[in-house]
Amino acid sequence: MILVSNRGPISYTRDDNGELKTVRGGGGLVTALLGVAASCEITWIASAMTPEDTEISIRVGGGSTKVTHDEHRLGLRFVVSDPEVYNKFYNIIANPLIWFIQHYLWDLSVVPDIRKNEFEAWENGYQVVNQEFADAVCDELDSREGERPVVMLHDYHLYTCPALVRERHPEAFLHQFVHIPWPQSDSWRVLPRHIRQAIVRGLLANDIVAFHTQRYVRNFLVSCEELLRDEVEIDYGRSSIRIGGRDVWARAYPISIDCADFERLAESQPVLEEERAIEALRREYLVLRVDRMDLSKNIVRGFKAFDMFLDAHPEFKQRITFLALLQPSRGDVKEYNTYREQIMREVEMINTKHGTTNWMPIDVRMQDNFMRSVAAYKQFDVLMVNAIYDGMNLIAKEAGLINRHDGVLILSENTGAHEELGEHCLSVNPFDLESQAEAIYQALVMEQDEKSRRAGMIREAVRNNDIQKWIETQFVDIKAKITEKAQAG
Repeated sequence: MILVSNRGPISYTRDDNGELKTVRGGGGLVTALLGVAASCEITWIASAMTPEDTEISIRVGGGSTKVTHDEHRLGLRFVVSDPEVYNKFYNIIANPLIWFIQHYLWDLSVVPDIRKNEFEAWENGYQVVNQEFADAVCDELDSREGERPVVMLHDYHLYTCPALVRERHPEAFLHQFVHIPWPQSDSWRVLPRHIRQAIVRGLLANDIVAFHTQRYVRNFLVSCEELLRDEVEIDYGRSSIRIGGRDVWARAYPISIDCADFERLAESQPVLEEERAIEALRREYLVLRVDRMDLSKNIVRGFKAFDMFLDAHPEFKQRITFLALLQPSRGDVKEYNTYREQIMREVEMINTKHGTTNWMPIDVRMQDNFMRSVAAYKQFDVLMVNAIYDGMNLIAKEAGLINRHDGVLILSENTGAHEELGEHCLSVNPFDLESQAEAIYQALVMEQDEKSRRAGMIREAVRNNDIQKWIETQFVDIKAKITEKAQAG
């Protein structure tokens, strides 16, 4: 199998002695895809993120090299892009333009303005990097004898890559997983026609296009129909799209976590040390949120809801802390810097309003400390996940699996996780502050038997749909689609 994603499983850097060392790639996607590496032989194609990644690529003549990571042996090939080209690809088109569209984040009364800068970034940034990835995929396919490997692409950075691969390798089996929400079709009309159609056509060059939920699958089918019109025939019953004499499947596979591995991590020494520190500081009740500092996570509204809760229920003052562990994100995108300032202003206002000399209602930590996050998962009484839109939200699954307090999950109805966990949580509309404030109160006063029942159901749901099932169901469909293609000739 050939895995293709913007970020790879590892990146290279140098230690204090100038020696090359590897650093694990961040994010839940890397963890999930390493599970694929345990199931079959893979070559992973990813962008060079550091000068040392580029150095490694040059050493091997631009090809792939064998690496061992987390006991997995895999091939690794870096795509080296010109920094200015990559900046246009990543910081103008992929983030924020496409990311914002897919999370409904644009305030369309004023933004975005699509000008020469964006058109130029599409042609000379996004399209160029996608072509570079396509070249790398084709080189790998050309180098293999016998049966061609399946190519599995990931996410919104690589929407036009499949069509470029298909031109050179019509026989290739291409599968692409979109890990963020697929919005309603009109959302794409923010983009000029030739750009939005290139995105959809690019995806339809795959054999299977995969999403986390059935809602995203439905949105994708409608988008194909609305945006490409007579080019496609949609079979809603089979969730398939016919285009250019080919049938493309759209499928939902809710991503999950490695439960056994995560439960071992929860009992590891670094996590236990962090947990003792949290226990020493916590009050009677702990409200927790753990997120990347991303606009889609709805962090400011979560704090506003907590402010309203304290106004309505002053009996909880001094007895409760809202611990927010926020991982800094995309500091080179101006909207994120503005959002960080909004978060800190809101926290300062609430702490000044309700706090005392020995009690701070909201404790914000802007840091990337995964062990502390895992420790906090074990300690929460209420977990706030109120994202505006979120492809899945693995934090709801991770924290629900290992929590020791029968904590209650407050979950946005617009997260992918809501399709699996919605009936066991307190479901909220991410824009409805009244319902979020009330949900905090309901979680705190819920009868113990009910809290235990809900927490148990969440653990069972996560264990029954773990990462291995996510991988296996995709492999079953890949085999079925290969068979269908062979029978169709």
